[in-house]
Amino acid sequence: MKNNKNWLNIIVVFLILILLNLTGRYFFHRFDFTADKRFTLTDKTKNALAKSQKPITITVFLNGELPAAFKRFQTSVKDLLNDYKAYSNADLKVVFVDPLAGLSVADQDTVINNLYMHGIEATNLSVKTESGLTQKLVYPMAMIESDGKELPVKLFQNLDASGNYEDNINRSIENLEYVFTSGIKKVVNGNNPRIGFTEANGEPSDLELYDAIHTLSNSYEVGRVNLNTIDKAGLDKLKMMVIIKPQQAFTETEKYKINYFVMNGGRVLWSIDQVSAELDSLQGKGSQMVFNKNLNLDDMLFMYGARINYNIIADKNSAEIPVSTGVVGGQPQIQLVPWLYYPILLPDTAASLVKNLDGIKAEFPSTVDTIGAKGVKKTYILTTSSFNKVFNVPKLFSLQMVAEQPDPKSFQNPLQSAGVLLEGEFPSVFAGRPLPAQIASTFTNANVGKSAKMIVIGDGDIFKNQVVAKDNSPLPLGFDRYTQRTYGNKALLLNIADYFTDDDNLIELRNKEVKIRLLDKAKIKLEKTKWQIINVVFPLLVLIFFAIFQHYYRKYKYAK
Repeated sequence: MKNNKNWLNIIVVFLILILLNLTGRYFFHRFDFTADKRFTLTDKTKNALAKSQKPITITVFLNGELPAAFKRFQTSVKDLLNDYKAYSNADLKVVFVDPLAGLSVADQDTVINNLYMHGIEATNLSVKTESGLTQKLVYPMAMIESDGKELPVKLFQNLDASGNYEDNINRSIENLEYVFTSGIKKVVNGNNPRIGFTEANGEPSDLELYDAIHTLSNSYEVGRVNLNTIDKAGLDKLKMMVIIKPQQAFTETEKYKINYFVMNGGRVLWSIDQVSAELDSLQGKGSQMVFNKNLNLDDMLFMYGARINYNIIADKNSAEIPVSTGVVGGQPQIQLVPWLYYPILLPDTAASLVKNLDGIKAEFPSTVDTIGAKGVKKTYILTTSSFNKVFNVPKLFSLQMVAEQPDPKSFQNPLQSAGVLLEGEFPSVFAGRPLPAQIASTFTNANVGKSAKMIVIGDGDIFKNQVVAKDNSPLPLGFDRYTQRTYGNKALLLNIADYFTDDDNLIELRNKEVKIRLLDKAKIKLEKTKWQIINVVFPLLVLIFFAIFQHYYRKYKYAK
């Protein structure tokens, strides 16, 4: 009877296991018990994966021998992509490769160049070890492919040149879902919105905007727009308009076309210099009197809810410039010195649009204020550090100012805004006004437009790339050839383009926060021996103790 009961229990357990397996084939669910829900995909990602129909291949180049911090980063990428595979409606294949494994130096150079041509860029790390700093070339990037289309995506967003990667790795982990989901959506949908860079008012050349246009061209249709010749039909085809560093005043006809674009729900990125300061002029003349520019845009921006002030921001958190310090042996001596008027603007962490971005390099920026405009939401996205000072113009600038020691007290001021996001239904600048002479018929009669977005930044150089004068070759956007440092300017442009052109608002995925409980490295180094003894010797002592206890307990028990 007892044996029959045991067999019955075994059969019941066996049937329950079979039932659970059959249920799991048709009903899928994952349990995430972490406090920050790091293993839970958002509904936006699940919807994007559910809509995918064609096979997707994601090749991750972060593989091989990696520093410990990047091993953790690699594990986070694997965990996330496993979830993507589980929720994807289409066949999603994930491959991890080390592109330089087992190759000779010559072959490595060939592979590096080939990958660069496809948008896959290497990162040279300075890794701290007990013996000092070592250099390591890694590829924290991935390639998303589907139906013959491919898109490179950068996984590691925040490079810290000091070699202390923990905080940057954490921010990059928080950003992974946004990077992969937005990339998959672009590749799968194949619908590339149009972005137009204006060129009718002395804006930078194609060479100076090469990397901005080239980078955006991977996901969008990008070209130049002449506001003098484009018509209503051409404006209707645009999704986003980029106005970068104009030098000449806008005519009423050009402003009317911009206003129509905004009234029709268009997105506009304003990157404007309100003053005439240029470092090249200082290097050529030694000094320059900086004046206000007259771009004839103040009334338009005021109506939309923003004002770029006629001033210049100085900040102790700044980039460096090369300055000649004399001649030795017939050779000029160049030294890098901080230049207060090239501040590193800080992304406002409260705004998902710029969350987890590096500092943004600016050149002679101006402050940006918001003006009350009904139905328009304002969000500050770029600010100075707390060690700043604002100078009104006109003002005389010279390179000798690099030797000046700023007064710490005068540089302790509230944060200054240099960039603002405006969203909502903007009022028409031309409501109740006659049509400009060159406009034959009214584009729109609306006094208030459709829901639109715009960003106003008080600096025209943020999205310009540097150019090597020797061969006129453009450098990557955000890369400073003097300090060899890469700033977050390119990432900012890509985020803005994604935010302006994506109606699903995937940028909200940046709000995800992952809390990493890091060990105290200083305490580890100081107490290394103690914890080694505790972790190695103590368990052995406990084991020996229980063995002795068991021996005498059994002897005592059976002796009775």
